[in-house]
Amino acid sequence: MNDAFDVQRFHLVDLPERLAAGNAALAAADAAPLGPITFVTDSGEWTYVPEAGTIRVHEGVLDESRVVVQIDDASFADLAADLDTPVAMLYQNRATVVRGNPLRFVRWEPALRAIFHGRPIYNADTISLIDAHGRVIDPLASFEMDAVHSDPQALAQQLSTVGFVVARDVFDEAETAALLNEADSLRASAQPGDGTSWWGKNADGEAVVTRVLNGSTMPTLKALYDNDSVRAIVAATGLQLRSAYRDEVDGVTVLWKIPDMVEGLADLPWHRDCGMGGHAMNCPTLVMTICLTEGTPEAGELRALPGSHNTSHPFVDGNAPGAPTGVAVAVSAGDVSVHDGDVMHVSLPPTSASGPHRVSVLLSFSRADAVQHRGERHYNDALLSNADGQVEHIGHRLRG
Repeated sequence: MNDAFDVQRFHLVDLPERLAAGNAALAAADAAPLGPITFVTDSGEWTYVPEAGTIRVHEGVLDESRVVVQIDDASFADLAADLDTPVAMLYQNRATVVRGNPLRFVRWEPALRAIFHGRPIYNADTISLIDAHGRVIDPLASFEMDAVHSDPQALAQQLSTVGFVVARDVFDEAETAALLNEADSLRASAQPGDGTSWWGKNADGEAVVTRVLNGSTMPTLKALYDNDSVRAIVAATGLQLRSAYRDEVDGVTVLWKIPDMVEGLADLPWHRDCGMGGHAMNCPTLVMTICLTEGTPEAGELRALPGSHNTSHPFVDGNAPGAPTGVAVAVSAGDVSVHDGDVMHVSLPPTSASGPHRVSVLLSFSRADAVQHRGERHYNDALLSNADGQVEHIGHRLRG
């Protein structure tokens, strides 16, 4: 937290100025159906009321407040600085919803980012996929490695415009087999509650490993950061980023898509990778996903919202009514996708019970000065609070 942040001054001076400068207009339509939200802080109570195409700030708790959030000044300061998120605060019990549905607080996030920072809210009808040179970009375009080397600027334009890019045939059959072998070893040795794996439950009630975080303990997986093709793809993005946590937990992650999962986060909702916090100090970030099997709908596909990395969009389950469709990040064994950490993406459940199902390796790249703003190890550690390693879906957690 910035010790100079004054919650009262923020609401009496700073926020009204931002709202008048246009931030209210950005947020009003998205916030209108949600109704007023109140923050009860150490320094006072403040209600944001969407009305008549704008957002008005009132002191005190109003009778019509649909959700009332108890939050200390330090946590509110982090929320207002785009360093923390409603989801993270609710996972870690750093905010308490004392009236209304906690998921309404989560749903307010895009409007809050618009109010506080002037960040537009995603609208598929107004997203432009025109690059800096005026060219219309096809979100489904992909690159062979020859093109990565010969025309890196094209890949950089694809990434900066769409928010993700696919490189084809980066790893051959022998290389993917070696990576799968090490992934299988990690999966076999994972234990519930070990702090280096995510677990869920399938329809039969069995505990199932959905993700391991300690891929850097395996030589072939760890060496991916030094792979010539990996380095070439990252360099082609034009972003000056380092390999994040390469020697630590979360440096190399492996995930498995599994059918008929009923608990846990095997199937991630529409989200951004900084959804657990840290955006203002850490982004831009990149996540590289190396597909070791198949990335089809039957296998459990990754989908993304083209152009969403410069906007905000609510977190929503991929199969929920009204959820966006996006476009498939279509990959096969040996292909690589790279996405901006701010692009909205979803990991859908497999549509086939028989498989093969998607197995992917994830590498992370971040700014050299990236830190966890509260001095902790990793933002996603908040998901590992259960002794049995079960990672709760936020919707299930808050309803339970």
